[in-house]
Amino acid sequence: MNGVGSSLIRASWAGTAVFAVVAVIATIDPDELGAPAVIVSLILFAGGSTAMFWAFLIAVQRSREVAIGIGGLYFGAGSAPRDVQRHLMGSLAVQVLVALVTASIRVFTSLAFGILVPVWGLGLAGLWCARHGEFAPRTDAAR
Repeated sequence: MNGVGSSLIRASWAGTAVFAVVAVIATIDPDELGAPAVIVSLILFAGGSTAMFWAFLIAVQRSREVAIGIGGLYFGAGSAPRDVQRHLMGSLAVQVLVALVTASIRVFTSLAFGILVPVWGLGLAGLWCARHGEFAPRTDAAR
């Protein structure tokens, strides 16, 4: 994918791919391979949290001129082109699915840390929308 913010979209899918591979391998043998799954999950959670906070700061700056809602900021609702939204939300959906399935297969193991990973997709979606999203201008009533 090429275009505005394509590096964020590629990063979202790359994190999703790494998480999926590590989670599936750790599901096979959680005792021996659980530690790498925890490390990957915590790294993606920390990166996603940072991206989410960075997106919030950018949105606060932009909100002086445009009306930004939570749905438009973190889910691209009405602010991102359809193909960009499909990629960012698709990546997030895969992260949620992999986290729930692997944690359900191996209950009470380190795979539970995978539940933190969707913050990665949500943070990068927020960062994309904060930087490149199109929002309606603020009206005087909104100020």
